[in-house]
Amino acid sequence: MKVLFLCTANSCRSQMAEAFARHYGSGIVEPYSAGTHPTRLHPMTVEVLAERGVSTSGQRAKGLTEVPLETELVVTVCDQQAEACPVFPGNVRTLHWSLPDPARATGTPEEVRAAFRRVRDEIEARVRALIDELRTGRA
Repeated sequence: MKVLFLCTANSCRSQMAEAFARHYGSGIVEPYSAGTHPTRLHPMTVEVLAERGVSTSGQRAKGLTEVPLETELVVTVCDQQAEACPVFPGNVRTLHWSLPDPARATGTPEEVRAAFRRVRDEIEARVRALIDELRTGRA
């Protein structure tokens, strides 16, 4: 199943979701991520995923023109995209995960890292649950 994780910048949340889906969903999902206004893969995203042994190798910030739009599931991971999600061709299921943007976290470097870790952990749990649902046919 092709799954697209969509947010605005494609720098943190959607990248984490793509990486976890690739890590846990081999043979079940073909994950992609994109942003409506892509910027760059945030270095802290790479760091906190590496703490979990999850690679971002080959990942970079991408726009919608760089990913297959013939997808079966679109997961928006920020509130802005849930409200302004583009229309996709065909019979596309959509989910919305309201997640704070860790790139907007302020404070000491450790406080910012903690914000990234909190979002990472939430995304990991949601992706694992989604993969389990798809594996068992409940989704």
